[in-house]
Amino acid sequence: QVQLVESGGGLVQAGGSLRLSCAASGRSFSSHVMGWFRQAPGKEREFVAAITWSTGISYYTDSVKGRFTISRDNAKNTVYRLMNSLKPEDTAVYYCGAKPILYGNYRSPVAYDYWGQGTQVTVSS
Repeated sequence: QVQLVESGGGLVQAGGSLRLSCAASGRSFSSHVMGWFRQAPGKEREFVAAITWSTGISYYTDSVKGRFTISRDNAKNTVYRLMNSLKPEDTAVYYCGAKPILYGNYRSPVAYDYWGQGTQVTVSS
């Protein structure tokens, strides 16, 4: 059974930091891109960042460049998402997803065939 299990969300003050984890199991993700999305109340799920599991090449949306970092630990089959300098507008449920490298656009949630359960991040002002 394929699973992406997320952890690490919580409540933090503006300017603070959080690290989210996404533990993958049930199959090999070596030919996948691991994506990071977020969804605020009443809004669509939006792309935050992604990393290619095999090469470690990463991609970010402009609003988080320089503040967020996505990385992976192959030995632990886990993707990490470090969020620094958090802002109230970063408040959302954060999701990890997995998509085959050769299928679809990594910025589009419809390209992903596996999802974690999501974790709430709340940034207070």
